[in-house]
Amino acid sequence: MVEFPDMKKEDREFLFHLLETPSPTGFEMRGQQVWADWIKNHAPEVTCDAYGSTWATLPGKAKRIVMLEAHADEIGYMIKHIDERGFLRLDRVGGSDAATARGRRLTILGDKGPVSGIIGNTAIHLRRDEAGHEKAPHVHDLWVDVGASTVAEVTALGIRVGHPAVYQDGPMEISHKRLIGRALDNRIGGYIIAQVMKRIAAGKKKPAVTLVCLNAVQEEIGGHGAMMATYRLKPDVCVCLDVTHATDTPGLDPAKHGSVKLGGGPTLTHGTANHPIVVQRLLDAAAKVKVPIQHEASSRFTGTDTDKIFHSREGVPSALVSLPLRCMHSVVETAHLDDIEHCIGLLTEFVLSLSEMDQFRQLLK
Repeated sequence: MVEFPDMKKEDREFLFHLLETPSPTGFEMRGQQVWADWIKNHAPEVTCDAYGSTWATLPGKAKRIVMLEAHADEIGYMIKHIDERGFLRLDRVGGSDAATARGRRLTILGDKGPVSGIIGNTAIHLRRDEAGHEKAPHVHDLWVDVGASTVAEVTALGIRVGHPAVYQDGPMEISHKRLIGRALDNRIGGYIIAQVMKRIAAGKKKPAVTLVCLNAVQEEIGGHGAMMATYRLKPDVCVCLDVTHATDTPGLDPAKHGSVKLGGGPTLTHGTANHPIVVQRLLDAAAKVKVPIQHEASSRFTGTDTDKIFHSREGVPSALVSLPLRCMHSVVETAHLDDIEHCIGLLTEFVLSLSEMDQFRQLLK
């Protein structure tokens, strides 16, 4: 194991606990409890809403609210059918990639606790057609073996149709400050905003405005948690923290996908939901603390919770900061520790730069 020397032991333990805890969309409360238990040591108020979106509040000198938002859910699967031989069939929860699913280990979150299973992988000798060709499986082609031979044996394990499942692959550190694993999208965002809360709460300079860190549910299926919580919390300005595609791997054309490098610093998105004044303030904060910034364009939508937050009520001036991530929606999602630290530093400086007089309004001349 390669240790991250710049990360405190308690922070590393929190990050790994958060990444290891199954929290598929619609079933996020295991991970939310981990997040809440940690951040309550740094914020006087932690609460959640009816669907599980959870937020921590650090009062400032004024009641105006700056909200930092990430999403708590991860992609996964759901049991859709149990056949007479005890095999389970699956449906997607979010954007799970069936092409990478065969031969993987699953944890099924059943009524009697977690149950281990495997997504079957028919031997390559047996699955080619006469021409020697094969295609990636559809999700309905996948079958899960939990060691049962009948429906009754599956039921005895506490499993039924509707139970969620996630891959068992956990986080791992590799060389040159790389962190890999499932669910970095976007549990790493929850870690980052919690670290911002910790630093500001422990710092000598107190924020001029109230800081709310929101860890929202159900982003992977449409941003529903962020929409509900934003309506309730009424922030005056918001920065969303999510992941973005690092495009510095083989086979990706920057003309199609843009140019984002792992280790090159967080990205700022321009256009659509991103308020130009908020974006400029983030650029100013980055310059002050010497955080490198990469740039992305959004011509129609960002594909993140920012799209659901900025038009709440009469409008919330918002911006999107993203962490570069390789191999998104896989069990080997890859992030760089320097990018994580730069996101924390950028958001901390942005919050501390705000005054109660900031309006973030477009004005006519």
